[in-house]
Amino acid sequence: MADSFVFSSESVGEGHPDKVADLISDSVLDACLEQDPTSRVACETLVKSNQVVIAGEITTSAKLNYEQIVRAAIRDIGYTNDDDVFHADRVFIHNLLTRQSPDIAQGVDARAVDGKDTAEQGAGDQGLMFGFACNETPELMPTAVMFAHRLGREVTKLRKSGAANWLRPDAKSQVSIRYENGKPVKVENVVISTQHAASAVHSEIRDFLIQNVIKKVIPASMLDNSTQFLINPTGRFVIGGPEGDSGLTGRKIIVDTYGGWGRHGGGAFSGKDPSKVDRSAAYMCRWVAKNIVASGLADVCELQLAYAIGYPEPVSIRVDTMGTSKVSDQVIGKAVRQVFGFKPAQIIKQLDLLRPIYRTTTNYGHFGKAELPWEQTNKTNELLSAAK
Repeated sequence: MADSFVFSSESVGEGHPDKVADLISDSVLDACLEQDPTSRVACETLVKSNQVVIAGEITTSAKLNYEQIVRAAIRDIGYTNDDDVFHADRVFIHNLLTRQSPDIAQGVDARAVDGKDTAEQGAGDQGLMFGFACNETPELMPTAVMFAHRLGREVTKLRKSGAANWLRPDAKSQVSIRYENGKPVKVENVVISTQHAASAVHSEIRDFLIQNVIKKVIPASMLDNSTQFLINPTGRFVIGGPEGDSGLTGRKIIVDTYGGWGRHGGGAFSGKDPSKVDRSAAYMCRWVAKNIVASGLADVCELQLAYAIGYPEPVSIRVDTMGTSKVSDQVIGKAVRQVFGFKPAQIIKQLDLLRPIYRTTTNYGHFGKAELPWEQTNKTNELLSAAK
C-alpha cells in the first residue's frame, strides 16, 4: 500500500500585522548597519489600530530618525489608502528603545572580562537553532511553503502594479500537498484570504485570484478537478492589517522558516543583528544543510546547533539526514566540522552578515531566496572531498 498523507504550510503577505512589525524592526536594523556595521540591535515592534510601538535595545553610532524609518516601511507595504486607519502618514509612534545591557555586551564582545572563559566573541544568548534542506524544489525547500510564498508574492505584485485596484495589503495563503511514498504529487487545496476594498465583489475576487494567481503559480500537473480553492472563505475581508488585529515582531517564525516541515529552535529573526545566534546561526544551519543536499550527500538534511551565552563554540552540532544519506551521518558531521566554522565571529565572516540585507529577508520566508548568502551552494566540492 502506498504511503499517502497531506501536509500544509502557510505564508502571509507584507500587510499582515505581524509582518508589518517584522518589516519595521528589520528596517531599523538595516538603517543601523548602513551607518555602523558594529551596531547591536534588538528591535521589536507592536502595531495596533493607528499606533506603532518600537522597543528593545540598540547600541550604535548611527544617527537615525526612527519616525522616518517607521513611516517609510509602512508606506512601502502600501498602507497609504485614504480609508486606512493604519496609515503611513497618520500613525502615532512610541519609541521605547534603550541601549544594550552591558552585562550582555561583555559576553558578546571580543574582550576578556572577569568570569568569562575566553576573550573571543561569544554567542549573544543560549539557545538551539535548526536548518533544513530537501531536494523537492529548485530552492531545496519543502514544496508546500514554497508554493504558499509564491502565491503571496504574486498577490503583492498584482496589488502594487495596480492590476487590481481593489486589493489591499493584508493577505494570507496556504497550500496542502498530497505525498505518495515520500514524493509531492498533488495540491489538495489552496487557501487565499486577501483584504479588499469594500466595493469589490466576492465572485470577482475569487475568479481573479484563481486565474491570475493560483493557476499562474502552481504547475498544472499539480492541480486536478478535485483540487479545492478556498478564496476569502469568510466572504468579506475589508477590515485588515493592524486595524483588524495586533501585530508583533517574531510571531510568524514557522512562515519565516520551513512551513512546519523542519523543526524550529524557537528564536525569532527580525530586528536582531547577527551577534544574536538565534538569527545568524539559523542562517548558518540552512547554509550547511543546503550544501549537504546540493552536494548529493543526502536528499534531506536537518542540522541543529546549540549555544551558551558568552561562549564562542557551539555546545552541540548534530546532522540528521533522515535515512537519505549516501554516507553515514557521522561522516557528514565530521566533514561539516572540517569545512565550516560555527563560532559567532566565524559565522558573521563566512556569510558577510554585517550588511544592511535584512529587509530582503522579512517577507515570504528567510530561506529559498537565491540572492541571500546562506542560500549559496558554494561549499559542495569541499564537503564531498572531506566526506571521502
